[in-house]
Amino acid sequence: MTPLVLIPGMMCDARLFSPQIAALSGQRDLFLASLAHHGSIEAMAQAILQTAPQRFALCGLSMGGIVAMEILRQAPQRVDRIALLDTNPLAEREEVKQRRLPQMQAVRAGRLAEVMRDEMKPNYLAPGPQRQDVLDLCMEMALGLGTQVFLSQSRALMDRPDQTATLAQASLPALVLCGRQDVLCPLERHELMAELISSCRLEVIEDAGHLPTLEQPIETTAALVRWLEA
Repeated sequence: MTPLVLIPGMMCDARLFSPQIAALSGQRDLFLASLAHHGSIEAMAQAILQTAPQRFALCGLSMGGIVAMEILRQAPQRVDRIALLDTNPLAEREEVKQRRLPQMQAVRAGRLAEVMRDEMKPNYLAPGPQRQDVLDLCMEMALGLGTQVFLSQSRALMDRPDQTATLAQASLPALVLCGRQDVLCPLERHELMAELISSCRLEVIEDAGHLPTLEQPIETTAALVRWLEA
């Protein structure tokens, strides 16, 4: 059975996929990637390719999806199928880059928790009974990764390449999935990706924002299982 590589989003670790790991670990080999050690999307992708199985299924969420697209660009022959969750295939717009700069300045000044609490976490999730628990986990993951990871990941996102040509050339089983209430990577971005990839299923998770793996784990895991078994 094809191994599955999971790539988390910005300032997240493998706990972003905790429900999926619990559900899938008895069924196939899982490889949990880290984005904590490199300063560009291209270098992150290269590092994952160095340690990943020769051929694998690939799933990335948010920044992890951006890195997954770069892996597909660099080594399409090694990717058996791809799942892109709550992500964006486009290069970063100038106005978004400009919004990152004061965040980075604040984090350099020792205010990582403040930036996560006031500027990033409120944009992540849909309303719901599990919202605070998920937000608390997001803060725990971010503070565990720390200042330098925030700065290097921010710079990598600012400088990321456009991947629309990569997706247009892709010919493999693909899942594009997002939370209905994701304001960071809205539905229109996912509709674009689904249109670009020739063999693609688009799934929208209700009552979820940017992190459906944690907000609606049962529905998200079911969608991933359908994609893996297609």
